[in-house]
Amino acid sequence: MPRRLWVPPELYDLARTLRALRRGTGDPTCRRETEGTWWRTCRTPDGPTTLEITPHVSPTGGTVITGDAWGPGAAWTLEALPALLGADDDPATFVPRHRTVARAHRKHAGLRLPHTGLVMESLIATVLEQRITTGSAHYAWRRLLARYGEQPPGPAPHGMRIMPQPQIWRMIPSWEWHRAGVDRARATTILRACQRAPRLEEAAIMNLPDAMSRLQLIPGIGPWTAAETLQRTLGAPDALTLGDLHLPVQITYALTGRRDGTHDMMLQLLAPYPGQRHRAARLILLGGPLPDRRAHFAPHSRIAHL
Repeated sequence: MPRRLWVPPELYDLARTLRALRRGTGDPTCRRETEGTWWRTCRTPDGPTTLEITPHVSPTGGTVITGDAWGPGAAWTLEALPALLGADDDPATFVPRHRTVARAHRKHAGLRLPHTGLVMESLIATVLEQRITTGSAHYAWRRLLARYGEQPPGPAPHGMRIMPQPQIWRMIPSWEWHRAGVDRARATTILRACQRAPRLEEAAIMNLPDAMSRLQLIPGIGPWTAAETLQRTLGAPDALTLGDLHLPVQITYALTGRRDGTHDMMLQLLAPYPGQRHRAARLILLGGPLPDRRAHFAPHSRIAHL
C-alpha cells in the first residue's frame, strides 16, 4: 500500500479545504469520518484510485497528514496529494480590502483551495447542479453513481463508488436520467462532454482563461459551469462564478447592506481583488452577513473599506 506524508503550514484547515470537493454528505466519491479522516475515490489518467487522508499530531505538536492509496492510479494520486490539499495555493498573496473580508480571512486563515488536476469528475457533477436545487443535484449524483459507478479498490467505506468512465455515461438510458431527476438538457450536455473527454481533460494543465474557453466549446457549458469546475480542477483563486442567481445578491448585501445586488455590482465590489475574486467571494460567503430572504429590503449603506 503506497503512502505519502505531507506537512501542512501552521495555519491549515483540512476539513474546510476538502469540503469544496464533496457533493453533499452522502457523496459516494468523497466522505469524511467522524474522527477527521477523509476518503476520496477518483478516476486518474492511470486508472481508478481510493485515497485515505488522515491528519496526525506530530511529536513536535504540529500536524502531519498521511495519504494511503489503492488501485492502478495510486502512484498518480499520491504524487498529486499536496496539490489536492492546497499546497500550491498561497493565501498570503491575498490582501483584504473590506472589513468583512478581513474578518473572514483571519477567522479562516487555514483555508486552502484544492487542486484536483481532474476535469470530468468536477464537470459532470457541476452540470447536474445547473438550474436546480443543490439537494436535487446531490440526489442525482448519488443515484447515478450507485447505479453505474464502479466498486473502488482497497478498503473504501461501504457505498463509495468510482465515477463511471465516459463511455459508461454515454450508455445510460433516458429513463435512468429521468428517474434521477436530470432533464434532457443537462443529460445532453454531459453526453456531449463525455464525447470530448480527452480534450476537456487537457484543461487541467492550462491557464485559467484558456481552460475556461476550452470547456465552453461544449454546448450547454457556460461561464457558470466552467468556473465552478475549474475552482476545483485548478484550484483557481480567480475563477469567479458568473451567472449565479444568488451570488450577486449575497456579495452585495455582505459588503454594502443592499439587497438589490446585480452581476455588475458584484464585479465592481470584487474589482479590488484582481486574480483573487473567487477567494474573496468564498471568504464573504464563509464570514459575511447573508440576506434573510424573508426580511424586508435594508437601506443602502456605504462599503466598509479597510
